[in-house]
Amino acid sequence: MTDIKFHISSSPHFSLGNSTQKIMACVLVALLPEVIAGTVFFGFRALAVVLFSVLGCVFFEALFQKITGQKIVVANLSAAVSGVMLALVLPSTVPFWMVLVGDFIAMVIAKGLFGGIGSNVFNPALTGRAFLFISFPAAIGATWFDPNLVPRIFRELAEKGLTAEQIDAMSQATKWDGITSATALSQIKAGTLENFDFLQFFVGNRAGCIGETSILLILISFVFLLVTKIIDWRAPLAMVGTVVVCTFFAGISAGFSSAVADVGIALLTGGLIFGATFMITDYATAPVTKPGRLIFGAGAGLITFLVRKFGGYPEGVMFSILIMNAVVPFLNNVTGRMYGYGKKGHRRPESAKINMEFDLNSAKERKIEISADSEATSDGGKND
Repeated sequence: MTDIKFHISSSPHFSLGNSTQKIMACVLVALLPEVIAGTVFFGFRALAVVLFSVLGCVFFEALFQKITGQKIVVANLSAAVSGVMLALVLPSTVPFWMVLVGDFIAMVIAKGLFGGIGSNVFNPALTGRAFLFISFPAAIGATWFDPNLVPRIFRELAEKGLTAEQIDAMSQATKWDGITSATALSQIKAGTLENFDFLQFFVGNRAGCIGETSILLILISFVFLLVTKIIDWRAPLAMVGTVVVCTFFAGISAGFSSAVADVGIALLTGGLIFGATFMITDYATAPVTKPGRLIFGAGAGLITFLVRKFGGYPEGVMFSILIMNAVVPFLNNVTGRMYGYGKKGHRRPESAKINMEFDLNSAKERKIEISADSEATSDGGKND
């Protein structure tokens, strides 16, 4: 007799051919336009922040895995992706040592201690950014390099008779003073926003984080990730759609045109589009079910709107995604389908109904058996 051996393992039980490395490589390709745009708008220091953050994340993940006796898997590029994302949601003026602190929080606290890739509850890059934002608010949320102010300031100084050498020496001595400004969201919160240039904000030539400014390039990245099936559309569209609806109805009292303008400003400012494209679509920290992703995105959008409208901070994308990350296990439980419970598998069937169906099936089986016995008896009588 041949022994039949069964291989028992945990899910997944089939593969679509995509590896973690391939997925992360596609995400890095999608992030490349934002890195290039940040370098163009904010200078080579922005590129240095990105590279420094990537090296820091790779180093801390490899070090943690080495110390804990795990297999070093930095080759899957997940640490590199986290490093790029963290850098892109920071200002170009952030000190390098703060970048390292954010890398440590992201890779060790938010990811490594939870079990590594796929086991973390909170988005690593956003966790690192949240820690830096709360710990060093002056460096992370107050100083924003505005590329539009640089030629204006230099022109004004030249008109006063200063030479190029004097202007260069003054800009180096002041360390960004005079060429920084508040973000549009901060100006909206303070009621000082004037002459909003929709085209400039769409292209990205404005003050803000390194990779959040160019909405045009982020949308191109979103389409690329969508076409390559790296991300799902439900959570991003639910998040952005919720912000649009809430912003529109919040401003409708001032008129239709004013409400539409408010919607445009809400979409073009802050990190809404970047967060909806790269952060809320993270595999490990998003729901696995389609209805769960819709609720997840809508909840993040609602919290973002509430923080922007009524909160003490001008931006709420970071907090909204992290808060909804904590709700993901509940959403998976509520919206998940339990096999053996019918088409609506997330609902527990009534025990009486199960017993009734069992009795009916048993009665049908007994009826078939009785009919078969009767036919056999009758055939036997005829043969006799």
